Amino acid sequence: MKLALLGYGLETKSVEKYFSSHYQDVEIDIFDGETPAEFAKKDYSPYDIIFRSPSIPPLHLPNEQTVTRYFFDHCPRKIIGVTATKGKGTICSFIKALLDADHQDAYLVGNIGTPALDILDQLTPNSVVVYELSSFQLWDLNKSPHISVIGHLEPDHLNVHKDYQDYLTAKSHITKYQTADDYCIFYKNNQTSTEIAENTKATKIAYPFTIPSDVESAITLPGRHNKENAIAAIAAIACFKNISPSEYLSANKSAIIAGLESFHGLPHRLEFIRELNKVKYYDDNFSTNPSSTKVAIQSFPRTNLVLILGGRDKTAYQDLEEIYNLTITPSVKEVILIGESGHELARRYTDNRFRIASNLRAAVTAARYEAELLQSEYPSRETIVLMSPAAASFDMFKNVYDRGAKYKDLVMSMPVTPSTPSSSTPSSEI
Repeated sequence: MKLALLGYGLETKSVEKYFSSHYQDVEIDIFDGETPAEFAKKDYSPYDIIFRSPSIPPLHLPNEQTVTRYFFDHCPRKIIGVTATKGKGTICSFIKALLDADHQDAYLVGNIGTPALDILDQLTPNSVVVYELSSFQLWDLNKSPHISVIGHLEPDHLNVHKDYQDYLTAKSHITKYQTADDYCIFYKNNQTSTEIAENTKATKIAYPFTIPSDVESAITLPGRHNKENAIAAIAAIACFKNISPSEYLSANKSAIIAGLESFHGLPHRLEFIRELNKVKYYDDNFSTNPSSTKVAIQSFPRTNLVLILGGRDKTAYQDLEEIYNLTITPSVKEVILIGESGHELARRYTDNRFRIASNLRAAVTAARYEAELLQSEYPSRETIVLMSPAAASFDMFKNVYDRGAKYKDLVMSMPVTPSTPSSSTPSSEI
């Protein structure tokens, strides 16, 4: 057997490991660092299977595969699949926490970081798989999960997808092949999610819906969106048990509360880092578009908010007006701008709240100074430093994980000694 791996990331590395351990005569060739157009022109006739990395567009070859397609073809257990533009990882993690509290043999795989092939051999007749599905993993998927969850959808990854319709077509594959024996949970406050759900044969459940106050109190993550993410997870477990959400809440309340309380959030998604000199620091580096940053800002109403913003723009700066407008809210007192989009935002808009930072260290230093000044002036209001870039990370960092880790390291390394004015006090450029 001869395999071609297109791209050499987490998923194709797992293909190499899986096939090497299952087939003695396998030959594997790796092609990496080429453009989609270059991949499309190659001669793959010598290969029995061609495995694409998720971000490489479909080549439409008869022997073409992805980890997601291969797993769906070979997984003997039920799959709960989750997709959204933002929030899908949190929904998946809530589902996993609820399954764990119910003592289910649950596995969490996919876009969240664990390649599905890594756990295929571990599945038992009692296992259930929770699969976070990005648009890239759904691009040419030809099967749908038993339970699909469709969260909020909006334009994203348009630097890879041909257009928004191509992105939505990929997303719609999560329900396209469902039958009347399956379930579809959809976000009723988003027209696109609702429209995709309308076309499935599966039983439909809309969220959010009302949950008991003691269950709601068990959700430790800030923001209305995280309450909605938890409700989507509750609906998914109800479908897994083939009962209604209300029946599930009534019969399993203590386990639900325990599951919700056990999940404290994913790294770089509104993650609390520390409190220093009465200022709280949050890491929301997974916010790579304006809407997710807007949600983050709305999670802290009636506060003094110092926002760190900017990075690699994914829309040729078409979203800069939207980004600027979301900062115009009473809670956002100061904005520290970094990266390409931050500098472009400062160039286009004159705003005395803006400070331009040459690097992340300077941005954190400036944010601390401004936050501690606000805290001393308004001691009765909560003061927060929030890094929520509304942009990708590739202008200055390897990826969002690298950006988030460096931000957290800088925040954790700050000394307790209060920030004081000096000759280096932040100005319009720092």
